[in-house]
Amino acid sequence: MNDKMNPEDLRADTANEAPELAEHDRFAALEEEVARLKNEVLYAQADTQNVRRRLEKDKADATAYAATSFARDMLSVADNMSRALSAIPEEIRGDERLKGLLVGIEATGRELESVLKRHGVVKIEALGEKLDPNKHQAMIELPSDKEAGTVVQEMQAGYMLRDRLLRPAMVGVAKAPDTARVDATA
Repeated sequence: MNDKMNPEDLRADTANEAPELAEHDRFAALEEEVARLKNEVLYAQADTQNVRRRLEKDKADATAYAATSFARDMLSVADNMSRALSAIPEEIRGDERLKGLLVGIEATGRELESVLKRHGVVKIEALGEKLDPNKHQAMIELPSDKEAGTVVQEMQAGYMLRDRLLRPAMVGVAKAPDTARVDATA
């Protein structure tokens, strides 16, 4: 026998190996396609879940803050009720004929405040607090013995609706002592 292979035998061996290589390449390509499609499905599922969570949060926010406009309108009613009560002179408060009227107006004011609170509308405490631009709107600086930036006067009450600002408190703030004037007199 001859150790050398003739060219016909060599061609036959190569032809037998070629289908195996082509099948292996095809199988590898299919595996890559499956992996790519799995990733696409995972990304699509994650995206769908994110959209669902976002919609649930938006729905919860819409429910919690749906009454924002109505609550703002009711604050003017509360302000007017408070102004009406504070405008009543002391001599009239002692008049027995008007006692029932005053008690009724005060009860109405308390009920309004209770209803607002029950629906998440809470008055912002301002007097004596440090100025917080997220809750207070400084309208004027006033001389005071308090530390500069401390709220010393409340012109209009501020309110929060749950964790959101409904209306800032309009306040007067203590100003820093005027050092220029102190130096001039020394």
